[in-house]
Amino acid sequence: MTEQILVLGATGKTGRRVVTALETAGAAVRKASRATGFDWTDSTTWKPFLDGATAAYVIAPEDPAAAAPFTEQAAASGVTRLVLLSGRGLDQTPPNVFQGMHAAEKAVRESDLAWTILRANNFTQNFSEQIWQSEVEAGVLSLPVDDTPEPFVDVHDIAEVATLALLTPGHNAQTYDLTGPEGVTFEAAVAKIAAATGRRIDLVKLTPAAYREALLAHGLPEEVATELNGMFEGMRNGVMATPTDDIARLLGRPAKSFDAYVSDTWR
Repeated sequence: MTEQILVLGATGKTGRRVVTALETAGAAVRKASRATGFDWTDSTTWKPFLDGATAAYVIAPEDPAAAAPFTEQAAASGVTRLVLLSGRGLDQTPPNVFQGMHAAEKAVRESDLAWTILRANNFTQNFSEQIWQSEVEAGVLSLPVDDTPEPFVDVHDIAEVATLALLTPGHNAQTYDLTGPEGVTFEAAVAKIAAATGRRIDLVKLTPAAYREALLAHGLPEEVATELNGMFEGMRNGVMATPTDDIARLLGRPAKSFDAYVSDTWR
């Protein structure tokens, strides 16, 4: 019987690349997203996607209460392997920051399923797909950052590692820290994009309080502002600043650099 690989967030930044990588490898893919009827807030929508699937690529839910029931339902439906996308430095992150990721990691680790956790740094594509895209295109990016470098990771590399973990043995009970090959400050990142596009792009370094106020003014809830400020605090403290060789070791090639991303994406 052909294995069916379920991909959550199949239209998202990582999910759609995982779908492409799996299909290129010849795998049968089942795509789950709000567009196809999957809803983290409605557990009755999970079973139709899980039934018959043998493995799943999982994006942690926003609601931490959904993590354990989903993992239990996956096991009951016959899923045998989970590959979970999580955040770099989660083990050094307070439990009130990215609660969904904390709960998802706990759920998969405590399950009887084979599991692999991918802890990723900030994506390079955050500059060009949602997240910071509108501000970068408008010419002013305002964030609570300093000069601590960030080894931004390319989502194509994440997708390749996820595909490897989903389709090949040897990755059970492994946690991989996925980063780019070098650290780049936000100021340098913005300068590289500006140079490639020929447009002026300014980086405004906000205080955490000012960033919180900006997020709330844009209609984001207090808990999201707390989580994002917690993430940036960890970044300023260097929790995610050191590159790893996990991508190079797993894929047998260097991780994609920020310069390569800029060259491919920005004109």
